[in-house]
Amino acid sequence: MSTKTSPDSLLQHYAHWQRFLRQDRLDREHKGAVQKMAAAGVSANKVVEAYRSMATRGATEGACYRTLFDRRYDDQTTLACEGWLFIRRIIQEGGSTRVRASLVESFTLTDGIITPEQMAPQDVTLELFDEIAVDRGMAVSCRVDRRDDDADSRFVTFTDAVRNYRTLLNKD
Repeated sequence: MSTKTSPDSLLQHYAHWQRFLRQDRLDREHKGAVQKMAAAGVSANKVVEAYRSMATRGATEGACYRTLFDRRYDDQTTLACEGWLFIRRIIQEGGSTRVRASLVESFTLTDGIITPEQMAPQDVTLELFDEIAVDRGMAVSCRVDRRDDDADSRFVTFTDAVRNYRTLLNKD
C-alpha cells in the first residue's frame, strides 16, 4: 500500500524548506559581515560617519538601508533577521552615540518574509560603541546594538543596498 502526499502538504513543506534556506543564508551573511568588520578594525567613529551620511541621504532622498541583526528569542536561540533602516538622527552626548531610526522588518524565521503591510515600522534607538576583542590581541571594532530592546543586537547596515522609504512602504 503506497501513501501519497497531498500537493498542499508538499507545497507547505517546500515553503518551510525555503524559509530555512533563507535563514541559513542570512545567518552566514550576518556572521561574515561581523567578522569582516572586526578583521578590518572598523572603529565606531567610521561607522558614525557612515550613519551620518545615511541620515543625510534619508532626509534628502528618503533613502533607507538594508540591515541584518541578531535577535535572541526566549529560549536563548539567536538568529539573524533582515530589515530596512531609515536613519532619522544621530545623537552624540556624554561620550555615547545613538542613532534614532525606523526599522521595517522584512524577514525573520518565525514570520518568514514580511511585507510592509504586515508590520508597521518600529521606532528604534541604536547605540554605537567600540568593542575590544581580547582573544584577538586587544583588537577594536565597532558594535551596534539596539538600546530600546536588548533582544536585538549586532546591527550591520549595508550602504550599498538602498531603497526609497516611501516606496518601501507603498506610500507613493
